Amino acid sequence: MTRRRLLLAGAAGSAAALVPAEWAVARSLAPPGPATAPAAVPLLAAGAVPKYVTPLAVPQVMPPVATGAGGDEYTIGLRQIRQQVLPASLPATAVWAFGSAAHPGTFRWPAPTVEARVDRPVRITWRNQLVDADGRHLPHLLPVDPTLHWANPAGGTEGRDSRSAARATPQGYAGPVPIVVHLHGGHNREEFDGYPDAWYLPDARDIPAGYARIGTSYQEFEARFTERAGGARWSPGAARFEYGNDQRATALWYHDHCLGLTRLSIYAGAAGFYLLRGGDADLPPGVLPGSVPDPDDPAGARPHEIPLLIQDRSFRADGHLHYPYAGPEGAGGSRDGTSAGGHPMVFGDTMVVNGATWPVLPVQRRRYRFRLLNGCNSRFLLVSIAAHPTARPARPVLPFWQVGSDGGFLPAPVEQGRLPLTIGSRVDVVVDFSDLPVGTELYLVNEGPDGPAGHSGQEPPVADPRTTGQILKFVVVERTGPDRSVPPEQVTLPAPPRLGPADRVRRLSLQHAGTAGHSGPLLGVVDERGRGVPLPWDAPVTEVVGLGTTEVWELHNFTGETHPIHLHQVQFEVVGRGRSHNQPPGPAERGLHDTVAVFPGSVTRIKARFDLPGRYAWHCHILEHEDDEMMRPYVVVPAGAPQTGGGGTAGHTSPPAPPGP
Repeated sequence: MTRRRLLLAGAAGSAAALVPAEWAVARSLAPPGPATAPAAVPLLAAGAVPKYVTPLAVPQVMPPVATGAGGDEYTIGLRQIRQQVLPASLPATAVWAFGSAAHPGTFRWPAPTVEARVDRPVRITWRNQLVDADGRHLPHLLPVDPTLHWANPAGGTEGRDSRSAARATPQGYAGPVPIVVHLHGGHNREEFDGYPDAWYLPDARDIPAGYARIGTSYQEFEARFTERAGGARWSPGAARFEYGNDQRATALWYHDHCLGLTRLSIYAGAAGFYLLRGGDADLPPGVLPGSVPDPDDPAGARPHEIPLLIQDRSFRADGHLHYPYAGPEGAGGSRDGTSAGGHPMVFGDTMVVNGATWPVLPVQRRRYRFRLLNGCNSRFLLVSIAAHPTARPARPVLPFWQVGSDGGFLPAPVEQGRLPLTIGSRVDVVVDFSDLPVGTELYLVNEGPDGPAGHSGQEPPVADPRTTGQILKFVVVERTGPDRSVPPEQVTLPAPPRLGPADRVRRLSLQHAGTAGHSGPLLGVVDERGRGVPLPWDAPVTEVVGLGTTEVWELHNFTGETHPIHLHQVQFEVVGRGRSHNQPPGPAERGLHDTVAVFPGSVTRIKARFDLPGRYAWHCHILEHEDDEMMRPYVVVPAGAPQTGGGGTAGHTSPPAPPGP
């Protein structure tokens, strides 16, 4: 069973109307293009960026364009803006930002938070508005390598979603940019999941002749929407997604997921939180610190629940984002910068929280709830709260009380001094500042690696205490009213559901391809002799799953580094780890997840129930790996249809992965 490809008669599109000038960024404000960017402007040394002078920005709430008995409606665009990411003494930065198309002042990196309710539908029209004030397309903020397997609009209808020849674009691609939005962690039908080749270009007035304006799956998914919506269609440069929110209350996030461009678009700023509340799996208001100020707080007070999007970035001296690039393969140099074992990874030298470098957060003498998200491209984080920003090893002085993970609340609160944050995952914690004197200064520090993450005996370099080892500063101020939240160690959490016995076990591989055409890591299957079989993105689908079945996926990591593996559409249990894959998960992993760290030379077992039919993706969430084809489709078919893929019966036990890469 292969990936379905649609042969379209021609590129869809229409002439664009002029775009309002109050939000569009003129071409003169765009950074240098790929042809001049690499050496035109020197890099900004991270040590030259002042720390803890910018107040932390708390993302505002995304305003809907309509509400009613049937749910909430949003129109959200992606635009290019200038934002003061660095301190005010340094230049502003051109970034990509989501915001409400009806509210120009809402565009920011990270985007406003979509506040949703369990079982209340949300409908979002996602608009690609990467155009200038005259309605002409803007190039990508960062250099695009067209020799990857990517969206490739210049290939036309027949050549889209493929590689370009390096000689055709020796300085990279500078044409109109495609997007498609994925709600990470969402339980959604396939046409609303943000499948990588369901992308679309902006409805710009100057799309070159012969360019594909939509990706391979766009028209198919639009037809599914049209059938259910009584004839309504998606407009050019947009897609209308419906989220049923029929899952547990939790923190999700939305970001661009375009084939071969995800690493660049998220690096440019295309991300935001989506907080799902209510239902039987949530707590009553007031038990945990709240998302709005208490009635006793003064006007302008901050909420006591704060989302924190943590990312690493590098900058040039003119304030523009820097993403390493040496040109396409065959056009001089290695692809996409830092190489680890022959494949690209990117580690910025400056830490950014909620769109600002090294911000400072005043906290009252009370409890706070933090919704932590590791939004880095390649960096795993190990965070703690310390009294000194550079002393290593750091000595945690306040614990995190972890109450939730990707899929909602844990069975019970877990006290942690050091908190690991896997790339793409969310962690829900409570921190109690009640007993600290006014004026106390504390630091959120990072002791994760400044390079690829290993495990079990590997010692990667620890984050530089002067730069990437620091994230955020807390300054304690007096409380303005009573703290009515419950101490986290006394909270009784709603128990996560258990999935029951598995119908099938699959054996899947993470490994380096080791071929002349692809030297980086790929996903694949494990054969009957316990050997990994690597497969590229467009190989025939091997994971064909029966609708309504529960499966265990054994993830055999044959590489020498840790990979964060993300499954679309499902929340899963972690059921075992280690060489024998029988090591039980720790207390902080006993909830539900959509992303899991898979350690080298071992097996990680996850269990999920697949209850929506359609075509989805699973992939490494190191974004450079994902874009270099460490991503595979899987298909959920109706009950009784033939299923395929590696593995065996529910009682099957496979041999452990061999040590080392």
